[in-house]
Amino acid sequence: MSQRALSRRQDVHQLSGWLIPLAFAVAILGLCGLFLAWYLRPGTQSAAPTDESGPVALTVRGAAFSIPANYIEGQTARAGGALDSLALVAQFPSMRGYSDEDARLFAGNAPDSPVIHLSLRGDPSGLDAQARLARIYMPSLTESGGTAGPFGLVQYVFRPESGYAQDDLFAGQGKDGLVLILCERASPEFPSPNCIVTDRPVAQGLSLSYRFKRAWLSRWREVASGVDALIARFKAKS
Repeated sequence: MSQRALSRRQDVHQLSGWLIPLAFAVAILGLCGLFLAWYLRPGTQSAAPTDESGPVALTVRGAAFSIPANYIEGQTARAGGALDSLALVAQFPSMRGYSDEDARLFAGNAPDSPVIHLSLRGDPSGLDAQARLARIYMPSLTESGGTAGPFGLVQYVFRPESGYAQDDLFAGQGKDGLVLILCERASPEFPSPNCIVTDRPVAQGLSLSYRFKRAWLSRWREVASGVDALIARFKAKS
């Protein structure tokens, strides 16, 4: 092999030696740039809270509402108009919306956080609490009757092999009928357990559910009546 060919081969080998790490670094930088662009896209700021309390006119699956902006979690939803679902937030027991003064409460996730998260969404099934208990939960329970539980509630136990084995189910009679409450059990996985009042119809094809900390389960009636009063207040007058 000639001296020139040998030199050229060595140059190519040296070039390939730094091209591979360079290509790797460029790929990493490109991925970081894509991630940063995704993270900073306008939609990521959609949950930014607001202290503004002006009313927002909107519909959720055709049901009309007028809701102060500081109750609406999503920035996009605060533009109003027709929506398929809506997330709201309120502070218990006052049932006030977000305020800059209480920003730390709304941002926190303490076991006794007073923040209630409400969800309005389309639900073509239209199941009320009694039908939901019978059709969805009963097949997973150890027994159908339930036993006396705390705070005037009936408690149901899920079978260990069911998907709800780490949860407790409670039922109580609220002002407008049966209230079903599915609660996480405190554990290392759930150090700040939640309870969710399962979906119930509030309009044709529209259901409401809401979530609060299990520490407030003893006051479930107050939570339920506060949520009901909010939704009644937010419904647009025809």
